[in-house]
Amino acid sequence: MKPRTNGNNNLEDGQRRLAVLIDADNAQASIIEGLLAEIARYGVASVKRIYGDWTSSHANSWKNSLLKHSINPVQQFPYTTGKNATDSTMIIDAMDLMYTGRFDGFCIVSSDSDFTRLAQRLREEGLMVFGFGEKKTPESFVAACDKFVYTEVLRPEVATPAVPAVAKPAAANKTAKPTAAKASPAKAVGDAAAKPVAAVLPIKLIRQAIEEESDENGWANLGSVGSYLTKIRPDFDPRLYGHAKLSNLFKKNSQYFSVEERAVAGTSSKVFYVKVV
Repeated sequence: MKPRTNGNNNLEDGQRRLAVLIDADNAQASIIEGLLAEIARYGVASVKRIYGDWTSSHANSWKNSLLKHSINPVQQFPYTTGKNATDSTMIIDAMDLMYTGRFDGFCIVSSDSDFTRLAQRLREEGLMVFGFGEKKTPESFVAACDKFVYTEVLRPEVATPAVPAVAKPAAANKTAKPTAAKASPAKAVGDAAAKPVAAVLPIKLIRQAIEEESDENGWANLGSVGSYLTKIRPDFDPRLYGHAKLSNLFKKNSQYFSVEERAVAGTSSKVFYVKVV
């Protein structure tokens, strides 16, 4: 049976039906809030399953999230030491769900390269595949997905603890010889950890995207540029470079790109266009 919409965006209710399959052995529970919020951008999570050995202490971190987010746990015992039976169960379930023809796409949450062929097979069937994994995820799995999101950008930000103020010296010590102030170790560590170092911006790739989508004057619709980047690099994400939105990324790199906001005729909406400087 073929999928209901063959994976296209032209759905009767405007929403993709997505099957979310999580590898508990290769994903951290701390990402769940950000993960589900990210998935909601692409469609409706009609099925949410998580696979692992729930008799093991390793899965304890996930247990509190299952009921809260209505995720169905699938028990998988380690039949053989050193073999990951979870992967096989996920792949079998994915194929079963694919053949129901009820889904428009799959979200595979794992950093394991074993899911590369599964992603390829789902796309061959005309389905969208969204991958989610850590930066250690092999390139083969990343490239096999339509869109890949690194879970590091989905984790909640940890506030830097405030450093207590240093008490002023007592009045009786005014005559003491002044000494050079030393930086507080806690302060130094806090500043370093407050903001992670952003990845190096792929200027050449972005210029290529603009050139491919630009008109005769060199201007390109920002949405079209974003779509092109995702096709070429499924893991392209402005959050990796310190920006929540693609438009902000271009605005903050004005030495490379020009940004222009244009009104849409007959509406109150506005659209961003970009150009190589």
